[in-house]
Amino acid sequence: MTESTPSALTDAPLIDGFNLVVDALRRNKITEIYGVAGIPVTDLMRVAQEKGIRYFGFRHETSAGHAAAVSGYLKQWPGICMTVSAPGFLNGMVALANATTNGFPMILISGSSNRAIVDLQQGDYEELDQLQAAKPYAKAAYRIDRVEDIGIGVARAIRAALSGRPGGVYLDLPAALLPAQMPLAQGTASLIDVVDPAPARIPDGSAIDRALALLSSAKRPLVIIGKGASYARIESDLRTFLETTGIPFLPMSMAKGLLPDDHPQSAASARSKVLAEADVVLLAGARLNWLLGHGRAPQWAADGKLIQIDIEPTEIDSNRRIDAPVVGDLASSMRLLLKGLDTIPVKAPAAWCDAIETHKAANVAKMVKQLANRPVPMDFFAALGTVNTVLRDYPDIYLVAEGANTLDVGRNLITMSRPRRRLDVGTWGVMGIGMGFAVAAAVTQDAPVLAVVGDSAFGFSGMDIETICRYKLPVTVVVLNNGGIYRGDDVNRLDGQLPGVTTLSAMARYDRMIEAFGGTGYHVETVDALQRALREALSSGMPTLIDVSIDIHAGTESGHLKKLNPTSRATVPVASKA
Repeated sequence: MTESTPSALTDAPLIDGFNLVVDALRRNKITEIYGVAGIPVTDLMRVAQEKGIRYFGFRHETSAGHAAAVSGYLKQWPGICMTVSAPGFLNGMVALANATTNGFPMILISGSSNRAIVDLQQGDYEELDQLQAAKPYAKAAYRIDRVEDIGIGVARAIRAALSGRPGGVYLDLPAALLPAQMPLAQGTASLIDVVDPAPARIPDGSAIDRALALLSSAKRPLVIIGKGASYARIESDLRTFLETTGIPFLPMSMAKGLLPDDHPQSAASARSKVLAEADVVLLAGARLNWLLGHGRAPQWAADGKLIQIDIEPTEIDSNRRIDAPVVGDLASSMRLLLKGLDTIPVKAPAAWCDAIETHKAANVAKMVKQLANRPVPMDFFAALGTVNTVLRDYPDIYLVAEGANTLDVGRNLITMSRPRRRLDVGTWGVMGIGMGFAVAAAVTQDAPVLAVVGDSAFGFSGMDIETICRYKLPVTVVVLNNGGIYRGDDVNRLDGQLPGVTTLSAMARYDRMIEAFGGTGYHVETVDALQRALREALSSGMPTLIDVSIDIHAGTESGHLKKLNPTSRATVPVASKA
């Protein structure tokens, strides 16, 4: 070969890392990317957009990450968040950890700095060993160093996010990888179509028989439904199983609507009673974490027996003894439990069901009396009761809930009749999910969204109402503004002229924020005004925000988590000004 003779390589068409990453995602049903543009991934986002992947640019990576995570939950397929290196990556880590804790499939893809300089800690631009930083907070973490490995890296990330219990995966793309080139034919051949990334795990038949035998002997049986059941889409078999057996059920917050909240077997308004008295409890898609008092007395009956369905064997006996473990995926397990009723029939005793119904009736009567009040300024019950009244005419709407009192009171007051329509903080209790969840629900479900958030919660992601306006999404945000974290009447222990620890601005007009971005804002102070504004906003199908003035004295410190917030009992004198 002479210098004038071109090599086969220079003659062959080439493809670079930018295009290979996008092609790998497109071949595996990725249709949206949520992120914040910047070095070194800006052109990666542009290529994705050019090739038909919808890109949604956020104002903060944490919100983009939450959007990707809840997209994964709603679609049963990994949502993608893309960030810049170091600080942007770290912002996305909150959402990645939340996705892993909640069991949401998502992939955080971040550009990173020059490996040789980072590894010698020589001070590169935004230097950080992102792979090692991500590992403790992700289900899996990978770095792609060679352009020919992009197909493998994307495939591994998808499988890790979806298989077993879903979770968050980190995929690191060094800046040098993206412009690197290889022959087009070889690059295309290196891409992988992921096949069956979440195979069924069929439980053992003896485990099914053991669970049904235990249920058949129960005098006070109960089924607790978690968001895992909602993710697994088992509502049809679950409903048949529950209605065949007559067993009362208790839905966790994101499982509300899997069966309608007004279903006669729902024990939601008798939660304390059924947890304390049930002698056999079946956990379907729920874990015995802090949300369920770890399954321990005094919240639970000390001598109660437990059946737990879980895809991860290590989850069994994690907090207390599980008498009948069923290790398998929820869909297969519920299908086999339902089939097993033909040979091991189960029927909830009438006395137990009647006792629950009596308790429910008493609690509902108290709630009806409380909701009849129409105070001015409003409290949380008046405001959220009004939201519930309006939402009865919008059963298909997606509801995002966030806050302390807003979340806790709303969980009890706002009824759901469709599965997967309620989206909230879930297992980890992290703040800041509001606007990201709202964007992803509107985008992936092509449906209207209502985000009901406290004023403190809104502060974590509120700037992304600009994102909602920019993409003209059918999202209505209701901010319950009582001027504080929990409540707005805290006092400064040192200087009464300055705000207290939990004090925010009760005079804030959040409605004017969305008006600045081209949306429609409302400010309301009464139940009637809230109802009118909410109906107008939902009917418009456009970005709207309703600022709801709430009594600054309304609300409870730490919401329902008072025991988790230690209170000082010191008797030493409070410091005074010199």
